[in-house]
Amino acid sequence: MTRVATIPLQRTMSQAIQRSQEKLAVTQQRLASGKKATDFASLGTETVRNLSAHSLLARQDAQSTVSKRVGTTLSLYQGHLESMESAVGGLKTDILNVIGTGDAAGLQEAIETAFAQFRTSLNSSEGGVPLFGGAQTDGNPFAPDSLAAVATTTADDAFKDDGVRASARVADGVDVTYGITAASVGKDLYAAFQTLAQAGTIGSKPTDAQLDALKQAIGQLGTGISSLQAVNADNGRKQNQVETLTSRGEDRSLLLQGVIESNEDADLGQVAIDLAQQKTMLQASYSVFSQLSDLSLVSYL
Repeated sequence: MTRVATIPLQRTMSQAIQRSQEKLAVTQQRLASGKKATDFASLGTETVRNLSAHSLLARQDAQSTVSKRVGTTLSLYQGHLESMESAVGGLKTDILNVIGTGDAAGLQEAIETAFAQFRTSLNSSEGGVPLFGGAQTDGNPFAPDSLAAVATTTADDAFKDDGVRASARVADGVDVTYGITAASVGKDLYAAFQTLAQAGTIGSKPTDAQLDALKQAIGQLGTGISSLQAVNADNGRKQNQVETLTSRGEDRSLLLQGVIESNEDADLGQVAIDLAQQKTMLQASYSVFSQLSDLSLVSYL
């Protein structure tokens, strides 16, 4: 008759209990972390795909950050360009009224105010860096600090930007050149302010020479406003392009996040079921092991 020893049977049961404990520990870890595995190696065949997805997501997030920053800068450009257009457009209307009526009361103040807005916008900054300065990071891109200084300062000396336009990569293989320099937007308008400055202080009744200067300034303001509107229109096209690319990038990020989550995130409902089953199995193993330990041939002799 074949005899089965008690000790080997207990050893077998002990090994089964250890396996059940290991499975229960893994399931508890999944419940605590919400992940299928604690490292990429444990994902098996999905490891390569998830590593690639993480890399693509990191690159997409970086590009999204850049595109949002560029979008903010373009919005700032728009705000300043529209402020300049409003200021010089109002000044043009005031000058036309003076030419038509001969009454220049308040015109000098209007010229000074429009110039101040023009100068403030050109010397605006973002994060301490001149917005219209090109690659220049210090100093104002527009030098004259008063209308009187404009009369004796040439356009080349007035504009200190270096003409360099900023560029950024906002999507794979897509670089957007978006920078606007002070000279590109302000030189034509500067000619009008120089004409007005050289005409001297205009009182309530302009002289014939001042009227001629005002008529000349009207044409220069028209040219300057047209140039400014062209720059603003190009800026608007860049805004639309960046917004479209940003939206596509966000959609792509959501897709990549979905791929990662589907391969890494645990099904918590299934984890709860597995936890209950494995707990029951472990308790049953403990019970059987205990019963085997209590068995003795002496009890039956």
